[in-house]
Amino acid sequence: MLSVEEARDRILSRVRLTEPEPVPLGEAACRVPAVASVVAAVDVPPFANSSMDGFALRAADTPGELRLAGEVAAGAATPFAVLPGTALRIMTGAPIPAGADAVVPLEEAEMLGDDRVRLPQTEAGRYVRPRGSDTPRGEQVELAIEPMTAATVAVLASLGMGQIVVRRRPLVAILSTGDELVTPGDALGAGQIHDANTVSLAAAVVEAGAEPIVLPRSQDDPAAIDEALREGSARADLLVASGGVSVGRHDHVRAGIERLGELAFWRIAVQPGKPLAFGSIGQRPVIGLPGNPVSALVTFELFVRILLRGMLGMAGDGRHHLPAILDETVPKDRERRAYLRVIVRSDGDGWLATPAGGQGSAQLRSLAAANALLVVPEGEAAGEAGARYDAILLRGVT
Repeated sequence: MLSVEEARDRILSRVRLTEPEPVPLGEAACRVPAVASVVAAVDVPPFANSSMDGFALRAADTPGELRLAGEVAAGAATPFAVLPGTALRIMTGAPIPAGADAVVPLEEAEMLGDDRVRLPQTEAGRYVRPRGSDTPRGEQVELAIEPMTAATVAVLASLGMGQIVVRRRPLVAILSTGDELVTPGDALGAGQIHDANTVSLAAAVVEAGAEPIVLPRSQDDPAAIDEALREGSARADLLVASGGVSVGRHDHVRAGIERLGELAFWRIAVQPGKPLAFGSIGQRPVIGLPGNPVSALVTFELFVRILLRGMLGMAGDGRHHLPAILDETVPKDRERRAYLRVIVRSDGDGWLATPAGGQGSAQLRSLAAANALLVVPEGEAAGEAGARYDAILLRGVT
């Protein structure tokens, strides 16, 4: 059996970046930039402006009573100038008029009729946003090679960019196999179960920043599986199959990969998820995940997610890791590295991990309840209560 690190290295050696493509800025959220930086073509802000509703004036005229000579609204030109002894009403975002060097907020002023105002002492620059104070023209604006957030999109919009070059989302063909599987929503017959893998793996693909192509479910027949493997590898950047990779008489996916292409490996020292097959058909990588739904999702997290991130130019698994103390002993296979489904929470001094429920490879509810996978190394027969382990966060902690 390969270690997790050996399997990841072999998988990542097959990574091919997807092509760059321009997208409108309104469609850029959660996309991964294909460039590490952009150059600011304009100053941000493009002119000095007020950060408050108030009065634009000369700081040298305060404290004192000033005559109101007009008003400047956001988006307006500035026909007025501030002369000694005068002030202008000004709105947030409006240009600072010529002659003014400060703004006094409305709440600090005292109106003395319609055209005069008493203002306290202030200093030059107060509540004035200088031109280019956020980003000066010509500056390199660095972009994290990670899915873009709303704030990143806002920065690009402030620079006047109408589009951004991103990596094309990888296309992932999803193939579920098994005579026992029935589409969710359909009635079950004798010996049948609902197919959880197709929809859950499609969801995992979307979460990883790629686009799923759901193939018709295949029966446990070598010819049918070969045809599905051909179709999937022809239509997508990556083919992910679930089921059919172990040693049973009806497990045909692993053999199909060997028949149609190359099998690089098929067993890893992981619990859950030992029977995982990786290879290629033509130029396309193929990953055969275990059929048990928990094993399929955990191995997707460990191996497929990192491959998809690599195709998008991102490094690592993109997850936060933290040390957590396990609060009860959980048995495991000594020969394999275990990924326990746990709920991690703060205990005041650090982080505590509690099993989220049963750890069997078909017990999905504990995976849904978990906010982390706790990593218990090879060579240990159990995750020991009181021991500290690495926790891979799948979502937030409290």
